[in-house]
Amino acid sequence: MTVVELLLLLLVAGICGSIGQALTGFARGGCLVSIALGFIGALLGTWLARLLGLSEILTIDVGGRPFPVLWSIIGAALFVAILSFLTTRPNSSD
Repeated sequence: MTVVELLLLLLVAGICGSIGQALTGFARGGCLVSIALGFIGALLGTWLARLLGLSEILTIDVGGRPFPVLWSIIGAALFVAILSFLTTRPNSSD
């Protein structure tokens, strides 16, 4: 995998992670967090798709390896939703 392919993969993962954050409405962190969420979402989404017997939809080949864009977005949204339920929110007192 070349440097350009790696940068393209990081860009795609970052976009998928940020879309997943936007779908849930819970955003913490910046670009690096979005990239990590994109990769975690790809793992989680692909695992769920295989568990449910669903096919891979909307994949992008980067360096000869497929990256599941749709499952990455869905997996990132699920992961962020779980994180938002587990984190404590500060009470707003007037």
